[in-house]
Amino acid sequence: MPKAAVQYACTECGYSAGRWFGKCPGCSSFGTLVEEVAGRAATAKAPPKPPLRLVDVRADEAERIRTGVPELDRVLGGGLVPASLVLVGGEPGVGKSTLLLMALAAMSADRRALLVTGEESVAQVKLRAERLGGAERVEILAETELDTVCETLETERPDVCVIDSVQTLYSAELGSAPGSVAQVREAAARLLRVSKEAGVATILVGHVTKDGSVAGPRVLEHLVDCVLQFEGDRYHAHRVLRAAKNRFGSTNELGVFEMTGAGLVAVPDPSEVFGRTVDGEPGAAVACALEGTRPILLEIQALVSQTDLAMPRRVATGVDPKRLAMIVAVLGRHAGVALGQADVFVNVAGGVRIDEPGADLAIALAIASAARRVPVHAATAAFGEIGLTGRLRPAARAERRLEECGKLGLKNVVAPPETPKRPGLRVTEAETLRHALKAGLDGASAEPSGH
Repeated sequence: MPKAAVQYACTECGYSAGRWFGKCPGCSSFGTLVEEVAGRAATAKAPPKPPLRLVDVRADEAERIRTGVPELDRVLGGGLVPASLVLVGGEPGVGKSTLLLMALAAMSADRRALLVTGEESVAQVKLRAERLGGAERVEILAETELDTVCETLETERPDVCVIDSVQTLYSAELGSAPGSVAQVREAAARLLRVSKEAGVATILVGHVTKDGSVAGPRVLEHLVDCVLQFEGDRYHAHRVLRAAKNRFGSTNELGVFEMTGAGLVAVPDPSEVFGRTVDGEPGAAVACALEGTRPILLEIQALVSQTDLAMPRRVATGVDPKRLAMIVAVLGRHAGVALGQADVFVNVAGGVRIDEPGADLAIALAIASAARRVPVHAATAAFGEIGLTGRLRPAARAERRLEECGKLGLKNVVAPPETPKRPGLRVTEAETLRHALKAGLDGASAEPSGH
């Protein structure tokens, strides 16, 4: 009997080689190559398959499967696409299994829903289902052997299947342990083929690494149709669901949930939760950010304190640190807010992360408010992109942002030039960051602290 081939695969990028390296040639990570035994290749040769012309292909417009969770449907782009493969990742304890069990319970009312659990026993899942309620018709299978799972899907052909989690599946043909690069790659490839052939909408639950990305090789994210990230701190009530990849919809949509004793509850109006501030409080400003098609009001908190360190700290939570460093530099150079001898801390309330540049102006207002120890005008929001020259650039979809500000009861908005007007809102246009600070801060002529 020939000896099984031994390969060394990188746990970060999936690079494989016939010998071990201390440093991965693919991603330059150290100590990530692990040994795995390659399975024997099949000797049967598949018959050739004639290609088709695109004009002869019949594309059936399949209706999306509503999950019964509106926030999840929003992020997916309107619901699950039949025969698609979705990967859901998140920190341990964030609520991935709870969210998907709620979706299965809602879909089981008129569709066949299957839950394949490899991490929990059937009794543990039943206890969670009783707490959530309404999951009596969900079918469950406790199995980790990949061949058995695939045969079950081909035989039973449920409409929706959730596999919790893909790292627990293993194939006996491979010599590596469950969760290794080879096993995860094989499980994803086999499940993708079965899902397409059997017409099963499959959702995979994936573990995450210490930096927050989905564990396993990058080929796992390339294989699936949609990658969802479930973010949030287990010690806080609110969770945020966003799409990192979506072949059937936008990747900019955002879903907000609140963890309660009865499961996850959708938050249809997150501005009410994240956008409330206390009037007269220095260091706080309201940003009107845009997540996909949804405008959301967020409270930006800033703290500026004098430091004795040679290199002052720039600490950002929920904001890109490089973006924060740029805003601090523009404040010092073009707005007269000296921060060279001060530590700057910025936080987005509620644990939400902001990536769009339209929140730059609100971040600058919060920092200037904390530095000058004067509050932002009451009932005031701000949005706009800050350039390196100190000028403000227009933000996308200003009408939607103003509509959200009016809905929450705000009275004033500081925005870049060419921002449309809206009845009931006082829109103050500012060409430069210096003008925006004068328009947005009470007592803006006050000197910065420490001067």
